[in-house]
Amino acid sequence: MARWTVDALHSEIHFKVKHLMINTVTGEFTSYRVTLDADAPDFSDARIAFEADVASISTKNEMRDNHLKSDDFFNAERFPVLSFESTSFVPKGDNRYDLHGNLTIRDITKPVTLDVEFGGTMVDFYGNNKAGFEASGSINRKDFGLMWNGVTEAGGIVVSDTVKLHLNVQLQHVADVAA
Repeated sequence: MARWTVDALHSEIHFKVKHLMINTVTGEFTSYRVTLDADAPDFSDARIAFEADVASISTKNEMRDNHLKSDDFFNAERFPVLSFESTSFVPKGDNRYDLHGNLTIRDITKPVTLDVEFGGTMVDFYGNNKAGFEASGSINRKDFGLMWNGVTEAGGIVVSDTVKLHLNVQLQHVADVAA
C-alpha cells in the first residue's frame, strides 16, 4: 500500500463564513497533517486522515483569531486538534469523488461528505511522485459545539451557521506500508 503525505508548501486548508450575512470572511489553518494510503492508481481505495492544529488558525486578524481559539469557538487550549478520518472514497467519474468520513471538532464527531476533484499525478523536478486533490463542502458549525453568535442592534446575525470548507492539497508518495 502506498503512503502519501501532504506537501504543505503546495497546499491550503481554508474555510469561509458569512459575516453580518453580507460578506464572507476567509480563514485558514497553517499547521496540519494529511496522510493517504492507497493501492489503486486512481486512489479509489484511499484511506485518508487529516489533523489541523487549532492554534494555527489565521484570518489575518489577531483579535478575531484569538476569539476563534477561545471557548466561544474551538477552545484551542482544551481541544488543540481537529481531525478527519475517512470512511470511504467513492468514484463518481471524471476524476471526481465523494469523500465520506468523520470530522471531530472539540469533542464532537459527526459524519461529513466532501466533493473531491483528483487533479492527477506528476513527478516533480526532484523525482518525487506527487498527487493533487481539491476538496470542498460545508458544515453547520453549531453541530460541532461552535455556538457563539452575536446580534447587531438592528437584529442582524453576526456569524452564519454554515461554514464552507475548501482544501487544495498536494500529496507526495513517501513509502510503501503494510496494509
